[in-house]
Amino acid sequence: MTAKENALKIILFDHPERVTSGPPIYQLCYQGCNHEGFNGGGDGSPVGSQWVDIWGTVWHKIHDGVMGLPKGYPLSDVKNIKNYKFPDPNDERICKKIYQMAESFQDGDVFLGGSHRDTLWEKAYMLVGMDNMAMYFLTEPEFARDVLHGIMDFQLGIAQHYIKIGIEFANLGDDLGTQLGPLLGPNIVNEFLVPEYKRLFDFYKERNVIIGFHSCGNIESFIEMFMMLGVNVLNPIQASANNLDKIRAVTDGKMALQGGVSSAVIMEGPIRRIVDEVRFRIKQLGQNGGYFCCPDQWIPFPKEHIDAVYQAVNDYGQYPLKD
Repeated sequence: MTAKENALKIILFDHPERVTSGPPIYQLCYQGCNHEGFNGGGDGSPVGSQWVDIWGTVWHKIHDGVMGLPKGYPLSDVKNIKNYKFPDPNDERICKKIYQMAESFQDGDVFLGGSHRDTLWEKAYMLVGMDNMAMYFLTEPEFARDVLHGIMDFQLGIAQHYIKIGIEFANLGDDLGTQLGPLLGPNIVNEFLVPEYKRLFDFYKERNVIIGFHSCGNIESFIEMFMMLGVNVLNPIQASANNLDKIRAVTDGKMALQGGVSSAVIMEGPIRRIVDEVRFRIKQLGQNGGYFCCPDQWIPFPKEHIDAVYQAVNDYGQYPLKD
């Protein structure tokens, strides 16, 4: 069974041969997807860098090995939307990169994927400021809707480029949880976010594209929403923020999970403890397929520690699973 065939069987809960760390994907992205500006910048910038992304958000890089942080918001004032122009997904400076990356894709044992990083909520607070956006849901609801609708119009435009090229796997994501609970209440999510998410999800589901969704923190209260929207693979299911037994019980046979291996254990070690953590998560989450085993956060781990994770997945992820 090829890696791609095995990944499909994992996603479909259809008797895969082995647990792996994730679907094999060659991922396309547009200029600005990783917070770049028209003239560069982005998450790979040196510590101390500042730049403006394609949306007009000012960024600064303060930690090596992790993304920059927004510090200037073009829509922090409601009045600014009158003169604000959302980026055009058909602007060649933005979409040309998608086609350039696609030229290097060699069709084989991998999915062709497309990224919609910061799909909606995160992009909104990067434009408005998190405190401001949370307040505007209540005090300026029409402004909040306009911001979200403009963002999703852009994402749908990018999706059309991805579909034109022939992607099979779309990666979306918004961090909706804190360590202790959801970041937004259910009324806000259902009223403001779900209708906009549905536009993009429906676009992809109508074209039989597999959908992966990334959401950090405690996301237990959103599980039913993710399944309703059509998420095929949910990550990173943080072990320290969620009841993973509960999540598996609700999603078993319906939605695949990815992640779950405690980043704290990986960071701290020792190797034996890391191996035991991997074995436990495989048994807890992967009994019937539907599980990609990997860290529940991506941070600069000690190399020998992250290598131990992947080796343990390879050693203990063969079906039928050993006790």
